[in-house]
Amino acid sequence: MAALPERAREWLDAAEFATLATILPSGQPHLSVVWVERDGDDILVSTVKGRRKHLNLVADPRVSLLVYPKSNPYSYVEVRGVAEMTEEGGRELIDRLARQYTGADRYTMDDGTDNVRVVVRIHPEKVVLL
Repeated sequence: MAALPERAREWLDAAEFATLATILPSGQPHLSVVWVERDGDDILVSTVKGRRKHLNLVADPRVSLLVYPKSNPYSYVEVRGVAEMTEEGGRELIDRLARQYTGADRYTMDDGTDNVRVVVRIHPEKVVLL
């Protein structure tokens, strides 16, 4: 496992948007803009069970995540690693992310649906900081 440099930790803790790359069944990359939370050197992302990100990660857990701060878009951190997923804590994570990114007490886009929230935990294997 690779350690996150302090500057990368700061960006990940500052509610910067990230782009997550997973691998489609065809082998092509699939990119999604996501909210992130850091847990030590792991990075947490929320998704819904059965959506494209989730299906891609079930088939192949390799990911790449890119974060560049709004204040300095020519700097970035890329984190390559492997993801593991669990439903445990899924609702709590999306609510924490909603508070961090929007100030809302709760993520309401899932209200009234049968969506099952999944926590994607990315274990960094390589970190590139520019």
